[in-house]
Amino acid sequence: MGDSQQQQRAAVYASPERYVQGPGVMADLGHHMDVVGLEGPVLVLSSPSVRNMLEDTWKKTLDKAGYKDHVIVTFARECSTKVIDSLIEEAQRRGCKTIVAVGGGKNIDTGKVVASKTGMAMVSCPTIASTDAPCSALAVVYTDNGEFQEYVFPKRHPSLVLVDTSVICKAPPRLLVGGLGDALATWFEARTVREAHSQNFLGGVPTLTGTALAELCYKTLIQDGAAAVRSVEAQVVTPALERIVEANTLLSGLGFECGGLCTAHAVHNGLTVVSKTHPYTHGEKVSFGLCTQLWMEGRPSSEIETVLTWQNAVGLPITLAEVGLDSGDEDAIRAIAQRTVQKGETVHNSPFPVTAHMIEENIKAADHIGERFKEKHMI
Repeated sequence: MGDSQQQQRAAVYASPERYVQGPGVMADLGHHMDVVGLEGPVLVLSSPSVRNMLEDTWKKTLDKAGYKDHVIVTFARECSTKVIDSLIEEAQRRGCKTIVAVGGGKNIDTGKVVASKTGMAMVSCPTIASTDAPCSALAVVYTDNGEFQEYVFPKRHPSLVLVDTSVICKAPPRLLVGGLGDALATWFEARTVREAHSQNFLGGVPTLTGTALAELCYKTLIQDGAAAVRSVEAQVVTPALERIVEANTLLSGLGFECGGLCTAHAVHNGLTVVSKTHPYTHGEKVSFGLCTQLWMEGRPSSEIETVLTWQNAVGLPITLAEVGLDSGDEDAIRAIAQRTVQKGETVHNSPFPVTAHMIEENIKAADHIGERFKEKHMI
């Protein structure tokens, strides 16, 4: 058997070096960076609002740990080639050896790409539990207009992922809900990838560990999702919120990367070609993409009913209207379907060939089922 055949059959698992979660842990950022042996100078990448809230904390913790040479740079809102190139120039000019990306998924993905292209170490500090980006060695790059452009695979995972739940509980509840949508798809996509004997994002077949983490993610969401949303609405850290933050961030991050993605995320990428969907979060679009996937795969009606009931309970989209689209807009649906099945898209991890026509039909079917569900439950 040739090397390439052996490599294709190998099971592969990977993860960040260190994961830290809890209320107030941002104050220990410098300590945990030192534990994993990171060096300065340090570039901190942050949105303006997060900077206003945490700049004093960063200065204290970094100075205390010996990282006195650090600079804070404001994130430009989009993980695009233009923004990435600008940050690379800034980091190289200052001789930075570590980048700390603090904020949402696009900010963190930008930090991962900059770190990979410059050889810097990467620290991921999500301030919202809205995506599973913080733990993976995968970044999603968009155009300056917000359309999906490409997946980029950094050479290394983040050396440190630090999640301060006392910060996350103060974020808008909608962002946590978006994270629930992203994490919800993890198990169903990983299950399909394993059934199809397809590859995960690491270039191998899924390990039992990766698939098990994806399933644990789903079970945790079902158990604690609604309670966690109530916690964020009250801006308090509760055990349910801690478990959901871990599910959205760690379990989903490892589960999708080691377990693999499929139709739900491909439909998300398709949705981004229609500008009307841009105001909606990544997880909200993935949520509708999952509805399309379950219907296309012919999953049992009882399973679909369970998923729809939970999505509705936490406030996730189950219809086209809930991601800004008109169910009668044939041109938009066709454009989404064509983008969904582009060469190299994760929809082709399915155990059967998938065409644009199939995606069109199942988007319509999923929307119809979602509308009927809402009518049935008088929503």
